[in-house]
Amino acid sequence: MPDTKIKKIHLLDYSILVPYFVLSLVGLVIVYSATGTSLVGVGAVGSMSYVIKQSIFWLISLVLIALVYQMKLTFLKSEFVMLAVIVTEGVLLIVTRLFSQATNGAVGWLYIGGFSMQPAEYLKIILIWFLAFIFSRRQDEIHYDGIYALKKGKLKLTDWRVITLGMIFLVAIQPDMGNAAILVLITLVLIFVSGINYRWGTIITSVAVILSVIFIKVVDWTHGKFIPKYIYTRFDAFLHPFKDMKGGSLQLANSYFAINNGGWFGRGLGNSIEKRGYLPEAHTDFIFSIVIEELGLVGATLILTILIFMILRIIQVGIRSQDSFNSMMALGIGGMFLIQVFVNLGGISGIIPSTGVTFPFLSQGGNNLLVLGIAVAFVLNISASEKKERLGY
Repeated sequence: MPDTKIKKIHLLDYSILVPYFVLSLVGLVIVYSATGTSLVGVGAVGSMSYVIKQSIFWLISLVLIALVYQMKLTFLKSEFVMLAVIVTEGVLLIVTRLFSQATNGAVGWLYIGGFSMQPAEYLKIILIWFLAFIFSRRQDEIHYDGIYALKKGKLKLTDWRVITLGMIFLVAIQPDMGNAAILVLITLVLIFVSGINYRWGTIITSVAVILSVIFIKVVDWTHGKFIPKYIYTRFDAFLHPFKDMKGGSLQLANSYFAINNGGWFGRGLGNSIEKRGYLPEAHTDFIFSIVIEELGLVGATLILTILIFMILRIIQVGIRSQDSFNSMMALGIGGMFLIQVFVNLGGISGIIPSTGVTFPFLSQGGNNLLVLGIAVAFVLNISASEKKERLGY
């Protein structure tokens, strides 16, 4: 062991931290660009109210990153802490469903004074933590029994399958199908990286794709008679993007117009046409359409490249980690980022139905920004701890 003890601050992974800072600052500029015009147009007190609020959440996330980075990872492996977090999250989801007022057809927000909290957003990182906690304790069983090690024993309230499905169910009945779908995909990612044979991953993925195609076809044939109207509207817009230009197809059609307007080099920052009342809620899940319109495919690709680079570095941290819990946490977080990017870009381009999922760092939304910050902090902590272990400290 070296004589001089190295400080944790010296083990910071700048290949993750620097992209995080760049994307966060770019996000603040994009939020201002996407919201300034609309706020002035409706006579708002200031055109910077959204970006000021976003900046406050970002500053809070920096404090959380500092705290989580200094945290000992043994804290995350505490059964008592894990139980307390799961119970608290479950209570918040139930309270949200029972007592919150609907916004855009869903009751996903808890309002406390002037602050709004979206428990489903925090469940993403909690679910990764929970499944990494469970699966890392079953590595020997998984090594010998494969996927069968994950479903041993009778179902009980404390079983990971019951807890996971219960949490996803509480999100789905809000109804928040976008976040529920992401939680399902996160669960699949954690199952894939738990150590099971890759053939199971291939089988499960194939079945999921086939069932998704069948579901979309059934929704189209039955005109969505068995699902909520707002969800059917999104499926209908996906299947027929120019069918109802004043209704369900409005967002997707105008997203296409924004992408087309942008061309290679864009109209210039702040010069989007679609954000001026044509594309509703342009600063949330359709923010990347505005990015393409203003910065063009070249500018949008540059931003996407920085984000993908950060995601690949997070995944690399997971692959290199010697501790199974650390590995699954980092891989789960990398998967969460990748899923959110795919679902958002798929929605704005019409590859998949729109789900209302925001684009990481660029979309306006304080809760999502806090979750992203906490996720990055976990990976920075894991990276530093693994380096420290390799150096023998």
